[in-house]
Amino acid sequence: MPRYWVMAPIESKPADTFEKVWQFDLSEQVISIGWSKLGDISAMPRDELADAVSNTFPDKPSQTKGLYTNMLWSFYHEIAPGDYIIARRGRKALAGVGKITGAAVYTPGKNQHCVHPGFVNVSWQAEPRNKQYSSIVFPMHTLAEFSEEQFRNVLEGSGSTIVTPEVEPEVENQSEFVLEKYLEDFIVSNFDTIFKRKLRIFEDADGNDGQQYSTDIGPIDILCIEESTNSFVVIELKKGRPSDRVVGQILRYMGWVKRNLCESGQNVKGLIICRDHDPKLTYALEMTNGIDVRYYSVSFKLNENP
Repeated sequence: MPRYWVMAPIESKPADTFEKVWQFDLSEQVISIGWSKLGDISAMPRDELADAVSNTFPDKPSQTKGLYTNMLWSFYHEIAPGDYIIARRGRKALAGVGKITGAAVYTPGKNQHCVHPGFVNVSWQAEPRNKQYSSIVFPMHTLAEFSEEQFRNVLEGSGSTIVTPEVEPEVENQSEFVLEKYLEDFIVSNFDTIFKRKLRIFEDADGNDGQQYSTDIGPIDILCIEESTNSFVVIELKKGRPSDRVVGQILRYMGWVKRNLCESGQNVKGLIICRDHDPKLTYALEMTNGIDVRYYSVSFKLNENP
């Protein structure tokens, strides 16, 4: 049975570099991966590969080293002729689709436009090409495996099922939930004023900004960077949800950011924004580190005269 893969030929920005690498891949019927400074790892046992990655990237977090190891192992040892592959341009665009026709090989210097030393042969199909999606559908990792269903969804539909959607939340206060759906847009539109330029909204390498930042466990309300510490800050609006639910959710998002976005030494903080004091929330946060809470107020009145 074939397996299904999605892979970035290279980062989508700068766009001209991506286009040069992608056009080379199309003309040579290949796709590539890897770091030349690792040397020839194509035949290494997995434990030796892990050691090579760890020694080459000593400052990377252990999760990142594990991710590099897993991707390189899959590329050289699991991708096989007969498998299918999607080449992605960022996380919202499909560049092309092809069928693997040969085993991966170590060929440094093959493409003058990038330093990838590992190449696998691909028969690229004429269609589909350059398919755009309205939301994020691809994972951020260079190489990932899809199920056949995910693969078909991308090719045949909008692809919106690739990123796990957030389940409609359990709501204790419906009016608060409705209000805070609009409050999020207000906060983003007035971000510098509200946070006095101490925070800035995050933007990833593919140009996706931090509002409703898509992850494989759901969208983060607002993801930003604390200027003074370079820490990530996950902002979640309570939106009328029970305290246990919102605390558990922000912790999950903080863990995801730590594993997938943080560089060595970079921290993650959390900030919950809610309307009223909630004793349950206060008690829950007593036993957590790195999560703060802020309260907002809304003033509205009618006057007889302007």
